[in-house]
Amino acid sequence: MIEVLSEAEVRRAHHTGRLVAGILQTMKARAVVGTNLLEIDEWTAELIRDAGAQSCYVDYAPSFGRGPFGHYICTSVNDAVLHGLPHDYRLRDGDLLTLDLAVSLDGIVADSAISFVVGGTADAADLAMIAATEDALAAGIAAAVPNGRIGDISRAIGAVLEGAGFSVNTEFGGHGVGSTMHQDPHIPNAGRPGRGYRLRPGVLLAIEPWVMAGTDRLVTDADGWTLRSADGSRTAHSEHTIAVTADGPVIITR
Repeated sequence: MIEVLSEAEVRRAHHTGRLVAGILQTMKARAVVGTNLLEIDEWTAELIRDAGAQSCYVDYAPSFGRGPFGHYICTSVNDAVLHGLPHDYRLRDGDLLTLDLAVSLDGIVADSAISFVVGGTADAADLAMIAATEDALAAGIAAAVPNGRIGDISRAIGAVLEGAGFSVNTEFGGHGVGSTMHQDPHIPNAGRPGRGYRLRPGVLLAIEPWVMAGTDRLVTDADGWTLRSADGSRTAHSEHTIAVTADGPVIITR
């Protein structure tokens, strides 16, 4: 299902987007050396409740996971890139952490992810990889215009990632959002322009480039959720929810 939101619903989406962005920036500030991933999850739960919002993750139980996710935020460290299940781990200097958050407020969902290095020791290759996902995200957003195609977004993302030397996995990618977290259309992080769903004002898209430094193959942890690079290489992931409008794409999770 692809939802087309009314102007009033898009305005409500901006409130959800600001909440998601604010929580992510708060958690980034608190994610210092020694912080436990379970503390990040607890703090996120408090902020969601305080805002009168609902988690999209706690009861989330898709076919590719193992039972309900049971937590409020995805915390993926180093070689983990997607669906990182919070667990008893204290962050170390130089860890590459991705935080991914989806929340529903007043019936509208927003979804966003950020990657960053914890502490004062940052490897140049990690920073370049994060920058590549951010640049790819910007390129994908720029392609999300009325009457454009999903393939245009995919091609824009893939061109940046491949140009930076990364191979691209297309099993998981961006997606539609609206009254629920994961909707059609699927947005692969590489593809052919001029193909797929034709975009129209009122459509919300979560665009999310992610890469692994040395491979395009994923493996799943024993927890049934956390997805890691098959070769143990580091990873990065950047995501925004955008609204397609008559005047072009608008980021609602900035």
